[in-house]
Amino acid sequence: MAESILLALSTFPDRETAQRISYQLVTEKLAACANILPAIESVYRWKEKIETGNETLVFFKLSEDRQSTFQEKLRSLHPYEVPEIIFIPVANGLPEYLDWIADSCP
Repeated sequence: MAESILLALSTFPDRETAQRISYQLVTEKLAACANILPAIESVYRWKEKIETGNETLVFFKLSEDRQSTFQEKLRSLHPYEVPEIIFIPVANGLPEYLDWIADSCP
């Protein structure tokens, strides 16, 4: 595997928004795959208040060379003022799967 692979995490206000944005990012080859987890509860501090809310979490898989473009596009599509966009390097995995990710978002 020539490229480094990243796992990107982002939360969305609802499943429909997560699906629409995920589909666009995969269609544009900015991510190879998006896994949508539709039911999470978040507790967070926002503007000096403790908030809670139901959200949808998405795991995106992408090659590291797409990180900047992926982040810019996701931020432009995302409805939150400050969206969660976190990247985690994938240290290891099934080589064929990691190659598939790299090939899917050149």
